[in-house]
Amino acid sequence: MNLLMLIWIPLLTLLTILLLKKDKTIKIVSLIGSGIQLLYSLVLIISYYRYRAAGWTDAYLFENRITWFPSLSIHFSMGVDGISLIMIVLTALVVFSGILVSWNIQTRIKDFFALIILLSLGAYGFFISTNLFVLFFFLELAVIPKYLLIGIWGSGKKEYSAMKLALMLMGGSSLILLGLLGFYHYSGIYGGTSTWDIKELVHLSLPIEVQRVLYLLTFTGFGIFTALFPFHTWAPDGHSSAPTAASMFLAGISMKLGGYGCLRISTFLLPEAAQELSWIYIILASIAILYGAFATMMQKDLKYMNAYSSVSHCGFVVLGIAMLTRAGLMGAILQMVSHGVMTALFFAAIGMLYERTHTRMINEMGGLMKPLPFIGSAFIVVGLCSLGLPGLSGFIAEATVFVGSWERTGLLYRIATIVAAASIVVTAVYILRALGSTLWGTISHKEYAVLKDATWNEKAVIFLLMSGIVMMGFFPFLFIQLLNHDVLTIMNNVIK
Repeated sequence: MNLLMLIWIPLLTLLTILLLKKDKTIKIVSLIGSGIQLLYSLVLIISYYRYRAAGWTDAYLFENRITWFPSLSIHFSMGVDGISLIMIVLTALVVFSGILVSWNIQTRIKDFFALIILLSLGAYGFFISTNLFVLFFFLELAVIPKYLLIGIWGSGKKEYSAMKLALMLMGGSSLILLGLLGFYHYSGIYGGTSTWDIKELVHLSLPIEVQRVLYLLTFTGFGIFTALFPFHTWAPDGHSSAPTAASMFLAGISMKLGGYGCLRISTFLLPEAAQELSWIYIILASIAILYGAFATMMQKDLKYMNAYSSVSHCGFVVLGIAMLTRAGLMGAILQMVSHGVMTALFFAAIGMLYERTHTRMINEMGGLMKPLPFIGSAFIVVGLCSLGLPGLSGFIAEATVFVGSWERTGLLYRIATIVAAASIVVTAVYILRALGSTLWGTISHKEYAVLKDATWNEKAVIFLLMSGIVMMGFFPFLFIQLLNHDVLTIMNNVIK
């Protein structure tokens, strides 16, 4: 399997879009290109299963290496494991759904779809890179498209939200860059040769003093991308002002780049510092989980509700990683996937409601289940997933995080686990209240009675994302089997 296809497919799709003039053709090409990405990601994951079953134990499969700047040890090094593969499939699913849900967009169509495809290119490159410089290059590639998508096609305080998001993420990027430069510099001192390669850096024995600095820089930098408290403020404004597809990508994929970086770089490459300093992020994650849940309960705007809910749910990701237990790491990855699919569907459904009712305010809705049963069903499923109903992805992900958190002994870790578990009660309050206010009761406005339910493209989005939620809920062993080898690899390096 050639991982370069994950770069070439979106790149060729992007170039084709830029050459086209007809709006309908641009939409079709975008859909076909993103559909091919999704199919290829599924082929990759099936091939990965077969290689592992055949006895391949390499840390990364399907490796490739293209020399870029040899004098600086910058090579386009590619490889995937189960963790990066599941993130690739998540990206492909969310991008394909985002293209579908944006089918009726009317403003600057070529620019909009080109930026969405460019975002997918950045995410794919990030997840397949095993060279830290190239990984950072692709991370940065996705920042400006987010700014433009919100600033041009957004709503509300879109200019303010776009600028705030860009500045906060660039601040996080600055910390990450300093940390990565530290890896390159100290690998030359303590390893003999300066390198950006993850496979070489994992065998590097850095002094604990150096590890502490690099750990704090990289974990905090990537934490900003995952809306870690107190750096979370960009997320509610950015998500609420973004167009639907951009909101789906921001919460579904962009926040997962941060979690992936915290796991793959900060924890995996700096194990001693992780054991010594992870308590800092356990405290911040616990605050984020409970604060995000209470802040969500206070929201009257559906998009703000989902945005603050994302702050809470992504706190589980950081909590699971920082606990440094096998179940905790597994739960963190499962939570990234679960939240990615769940929040993408939530934002998609909110966008569908907004197109019909022209409001996102909960108190202005009511009785929408009768005229909009398909969209309403999506709301119910994603809401129940968010509060952790057994049989849906949210339950298995959060339960695994709780088990992993409780495995780490100590008063701080017990308190953090209890605080995280307590958030479930708050989540149930705001989810059930939102569902009741928007879907049930009498129709609040007579014009809502004649609203048309989901169109073909909206039904496809709901079906795809809902399938992911249900599949993970009923067949978690498929995901655990995919991730088990690589979680064990990280744990062996952390506790060596």
